[in-house]
Amino acid sequence: MITFSVVTITYNAASVLQPTLDSVLMQDYPHVEHIIIDGASKDDTVKIAEAYQQQSDEAENEHTVRIQSEPDDGLYYAMNKGLQLATGDYVVFLNAGDRFPEPDTLDKVVLAAVVGDGEERPAVLFGETDIIDEKGNFLCHRRLSPPERLTWRSFRYGMLVCHQAFYARMDIARSLPYDTDYRYSADVDWCIQIMKEGEKRRLLLRNIHAVVANYVQEGQTTIHHKESLRERFDVMRRHYGLARTLLLHVWFAIRSLIK
Repeated sequence: MITFSVVTITYNAASVLQPTLDSVLMQDYPHVEHIIIDGASKDDTVKIAEAYQQQSDEAENEHTVRIQSEPDDGLYYAMNKGLQLATGDYVVFLNAGDRFPEPDTLDKVVLAAVVGDGEERPAVLFGETDIIDEKGNFLCHRRLSPPERLTWRSFRYGMLVCHQAFYARMDIARSLPYDTDYRYSADVDWCIQIMKEGEKRRLLLRNIHAVVANYVQEGQTTIHHKESLRERFDVMRRHYGLARTLLLHVWFAIRSLIK
């Protein structure tokens, strides 16, 4: 039996939260823990989460919902709280507004986690992402797409796997908290660190071969685009070296001009 911890971070998210909650509640897969970390919202976010918790308790599934609402120091501090509370075999972060595309999404993820006798479960399960608007309308497939064989070196060419489509094994994830020195790009750094640790342990990174997340276009990274790019450059420099990072960014600029 494989269990999942889905972590959703909220702050004044009442206008976008319900579709996220509905998409978790509708999952056919029973062994799901949904952790909602709220930053002491001033709108109806917590009321919506509590109503969802009651609805989940009354549903004929084995989902559990845990809510924590208190002031925090920002997104990645809240995500670290979620990591410490999570108890599943794998953890995935699903932002308020983002959602699972189909009721059998987690069933597909579970299939990718199956291993033979004596084998260890993969360090990471990863899939595809579709971009939607806030009403849930399909806009496009995400431009960056994961390769068949993913390694930590793959992110030299950009974040090829969306954070919402990246399932990390819990024992690894909890040992590698988000670097809160970053405000917008700690997720990129975290994913690379998880994959590095997986390689060190000689564990698989396994492609789910399915769309496993619908991602709302406008997020903090989009809003703070320049700051995010500066941080991502620093993340790449730390993991891949300054010279290689500079060369890759020259290539990114040329590629952008060609397009």
